[in-house]
Amino acid sequence: MTAYVVFTRERVRNPAEMRTYGEKAGPTLGQHPGAKVLSFYGPHETLEGPPIEGCVLIEFPSVEAAKAWYHSPAYTEARAHRHLGSDYRCFITEGV
Repeated sequence: MTAYVVFTRERVRNPAEMRTYGEKAGPTLGQHPGAKVLSFYGPHETLEGPPIEGCVLIEFPSVEAAKAWYHSPAYTEARAHRHLGSDYRCFITEGV
């Protein structure tokens, strides 16, 4: 069943680390067939809770495929820069 990885960026703390993350993270998706970016920091409106700076939504063929990408060595390396550069929330949800 289709799964989605959702990132919400709460704040950037180190723009240089975020640039490095951006350079490294994008190419990791090409190594995972079926990964599709559906939303990438487009216009958004917070309806409940604290406001966010941005959102990314990525579709995968399954929860297992999403986890395989998230835990892959290439994305793990990129993710370290995101952790150094910003505050995010990230979760996986299964489609219906």
